Amino acid sequence: MCPAVLAFGHALREGDMMQMKYWKKMAAPIVIAFIMIVYYIGAAIFFMAVPGVPMAVKILLVIVPLILAAVMLGVLLSRMKEIKGGEEDDLSQY
Repeated sequence: MCPAVLAFGHALREGDMMQMKYWKKMAAPIVIAFIMIVYYIGAAIFFMAVPGVPMAVKILLVIVPLILAAVMLGVLLSRMKEIKGGEEDDLSQY
């Protein structure tokens, strides 16, 4: 077999190993963030459906969980960037 093909196959396997290493470290943050985002969106939908609540309060009770869901997504993206950058723990920053 051609050495170039062997070298490419070897590089591909190393890339797969790097992706697997990152995936193992990112699995928990992704799962937790997904659960929290679904919870916040569910809370917003629930508050929209509650009858007899003044519209101003209803808007507030919908906007706050949606903002929290967006913040959670931002935190997840930041954490994924840290993991890909080789920084597994945040304690080294302090």
